[in-house]
Amino acid sequence: MADRIVIMGPGAVGSYVGAFLVQAGEDDITFIDMWPEHVEKMRAEGLRASGSQGDFTVPVNAMHLTDAQNITEPFDYAFITVKSYDTEWATHFVKRYVKDDGAFVSIQNCWNDPTIANIVGEDRQLGCIASHIEVALWEPAHVNRGGAPGRDHGHTVFRVGEYTGAITPRSEALAAKLDHIDAAYATDNLPGERWAKLCQNGMGNAISAMSQLGSQEMAGDDRIRRIRINLAKEGAQVGLAQGLRVVEINGTPAEFWADADRGDVFEELDGKLSEAGGRVNWLASMAQDVHKRRKSEVDFMNGLICEKGRETGVATPYHDAIVEAMRLVDSKAIAPGPENVDRVVRAIEG
Repeated sequence: MADRIVIMGPGAVGSYVGAFLVQAGEDDITFIDMWPEHVEKMRAEGLRASGSQGDFTVPVNAMHLTDAQNITEPFDYAFITVKSYDTEWATHFVKRYVKDDGAFVSIQNCWNDPTIANIVGEDRQLGCIASHIEVALWEPAHVNRGGAPGRDHGHTVFRVGEYTGAITPRSEALAAKLDHIDAAYATDNLPGERWAKLCQNGMGNAISAMSQLGSQEMAGDDRIRRIRINLAKEGAQVGLAQGLRVVEINGTPAEFWADADRGDVFEELDGKLSEAGGRVNWLASMAQDVHKRRKSEVDFMNGLICEKGRETGVATPYHDAIVEAMRLVDSKAIAPGPENVDRVVRAIEG
């Protein structure tokens, strides 16, 4: 019997994963979302996925939140794909529609696994890191992926881990499903994988969001590269200070990022970032949110690194400045724009 899957809050990543799973033959997937136009267009025209892995449209079962009361058969998996600040209520909402032995899978940017585990139990929670996947949902029912054509470019995108730490038949089965989309594996190191992803996002998302600059523009700006290197350095230092087995961050060992105050290390990292603009001038996911006038996840991303830095005694001045600036953008006290890069530099250097 096929697994029954519900995708709670299918934004860019949730829509992309869901579209490919349907295409791969997972024919019992339900999409529940809060964006009315997204739901209505999926119902009327199907869900389109385009970009680096082709262009196709699949028919999907899409529901508004208010339609969920009509669900009669419980799900085996609930994929939680909402923004981090919606995790708690969304998990509580969908929990009633999941089997007693069903699993809840966080496919999100930030470290929301503890929040979900506290609601459903540690033995029912899995995390899925979607690493280095550029997806955007600029219009209802159409998700686009950037990057080079094809899949399996020497990088494993999906890393699935149990909250309890062991590799299980369940985590391996879920990784096998995701391998229909791109390379995937089951891991016994969910915290270390999650922290590396947090550092990866923390060194780019907020800078792109506050400046509205894309990947190529950031790669060509030496001020932004300096900020990004220091953000990754702080994140790596905080992760290692917690005793986490932090995996590579952007293809470079966490220990190397943590040593970025050394001149030779900084120069090597600066050279790598200067060549990492990508094939298109891609806006980070947080920049997409700001462009859509939505609240950012900065408190759950850079803010968490600041919080854990205080707990471990690791200074995080770059993350502190980023959080302060993004809170001003979120509150509409300042407008997003390139001038905010100078604001961060002034906050740090005085």
